[in-house]
Amino acid sequence: MDTVFIEGLQVDTLIGAYDWERGIRQCLRLDLTLGWDIRPAAENDELAKALDYAEVAGVIDQFAQAARFELVETFAERLAATLMTRFAIPWLRLRVTKPGVNARATALGVEIERGCR
Repeated sequence: MDTVFIEGLQVDTLIGAYDWERGIRQCLRLDLTLGWDIRPAAENDELAKALDYAEVAGVIDQFAQAARFELVETFAERLAATLMTRFAIPWLRLRVTKPGVNARATALGVEIERGCR
């Protein structure tokens, strides 16, 4: 299976379990690898048959703007389901990094894989 990837996409969202986090928007960094057969798009150089990066990024941004989760795990699960449904993606890997969570670590987060490769 071919893959399309987006690395280092930054989104602001309301996320966190602590009271001080519930009143501020925080930046998350997303790295995505999306299973996609690129041959139909490449055959005749047709954007309409490609997985459009701009459209995917737009859906992610809308999702993040509306999200109100305590856990990064919930953010990751729900975003993965949204993307797979919206774009008929058969498989994806999503890494969600929350920088600045722990003074001894650059960042913490989760990485999930969903679907069939």
